[in-house]
Amino acid sequence: MTITLSSATLPVFQTALTNLGHCLKKAETNAMARSFSPEVLVGLRLAPDMLPLASQVRIACDAAKNGTARVSGMEAPTFADDETTFAQLQERIAKTLAWLATVPTDAFDGREAQEVTFPIGKEATRTMKAEAYLKHWSIPNVYFHVTTVYALLRQAGVDLGKADFLVGAQAAA
Repeated sequence: MTITLSSATLPVFQTALTNLGHCLKKAETNAMARSFSPEVLVGLRLAPDMLPLASQVRIACDAAKNGTARVSGMEAPTFADDETTFAQLQERIAKTLAWLATVPTDAFDGREAQEVTFPIGKEATRTMKAEAYLKHWSIPNVYFHVTTVYALLRQAGVDLGKADFLVGAQAAA
């Protein structure tokens, strides 16, 4: 079987976001068991100059959907970026996963050499071939933000392990 852009990317995004949702669920359960509102965790930061947990979830979702849209030529959905609760963050993940499931492989595959121009920061852009963009920008960006959420939750005392990050809900089965 040949590896295609869709087979090398879409399942990676789907697994990472599904496992992110699993980690958030464990965090919510942990907070309730410790008698505090899970929403306290939404604003967590590892450092004062970094974005909070809610933004990390948003960016992970956006990196997956926007990366997919840029390569496939499809229009990515836009979200309000106003989530303040775990339920809203879970909904953001679910909406992103639902959209990713609509991407036909023929809109994605065969575009390895297509030029992709994307924003970096507020005023700059960068252009890369689609394959390089997915391998070296989009996928690492998703993992960076999912890993940051994992680290924030671990720092807060949520009982997460490597299996939660790698296999998510399957780890409990």
